[in-house]
Amino acid sequence: MNIILFDEMPKDMVLANDDFRAEHIRKVLRLHVGDSFSMGIVNGPWGIATIESMDSAGITFGWQPQETQSLLHGVTLLVAQVRPICMKRILREAVSLGVAELLVVGTDTAERSYADAKLWSTGEYRKYLLDGAMQSGQTGMPSFRLVENVGTALAESDRWKTRILMDNVLAGAPLSLLEYPEAPLVVAVGPERGWTERERTLFLDHGFVPKSMGSRILRTETACSAALAIVLGRMGML
Repeated sequence: MNIILFDEMPKDMVLANDDFRAEHIRKVLRLHVGDSFSMGIVNGPWGIATIESMDSAGITFGWQPQETQSLLHGVTLLVAQVRPICMKRILREAVSLGVAELLVVGTDTAERSYADAKLWSTGEYRKYLLDGAMQSGQTGMPSFRLVENVGTALAESDRWKTRILMDNVLAGAPLSLLEYPEAPLVVAVGPERGWTERERTLFLDHGFVPKSMGSRILRTETACSAALAIVLGRMGML
C-alpha cells in the first residue's frame, strides 16, 4: 500500500485496531505516534495523516488535505470472465494502472460458475479494486460492472472513440504500432480459450479493430497488463 484509502472519513478520525489498514500501519509501515502517511478518500481528495495516538481504542490521526482528487485515464478494460483467482489479479493490476472503467463480461466459452463466484456475490471484488488503488498511491478507482455477454457490453460502444480487440486468431497489426490512440478508448481481452467466431463478428460489427501482441498465447491476466501498458504508453500516460 502506498496510500491508505477510505470510502469516507473514519468516525472521530479513529481507525479501529481490527481494520486491515490499522494492521498495515502497525506491522508493515511500523509507524508510531507522530509519524505521518498518505491517506485519502476513494475518488476524492488525498493528504497527509499524522498519528496522534495508538491505544486500545484504535489509531487516532489528524489529516491535512493536499489535492482534490486523482484523475484516471480515459481507458476501459473489457475483460472476459476467468477463474476468480485470476480475476483478482486482473482487477488489482488494472486499477493500479489507472483505468477509468472495468467491464467483466460473460463469454461463450467461460465456465458458467465464474459468474456466480463469491468474488462477485459477496462484494469481495471491491477489496481488490481498493488494493489496486492503494498500490498506485492515488485515490482514483474505476467504475465497475458485470455484464452478461459481449452483445450487452457493446450496446453503447459508440461512446468509445478507439476500440481495440485483442485477438491471436484475426490477423491484427501489432498493438505496439498503435499510433496516437484517442480517448475514450476500450481494450477487449478474451478468456483463456479465446473469443468465439460469433463474438469476433460482434466486435467487428461494432467497429473494433483487431490487434495482436505476438504469436505467444498469454494468460488473460498477463494479456490485460501487457495490453494496458502498451496502450497507456502510446497515449503518453506512462
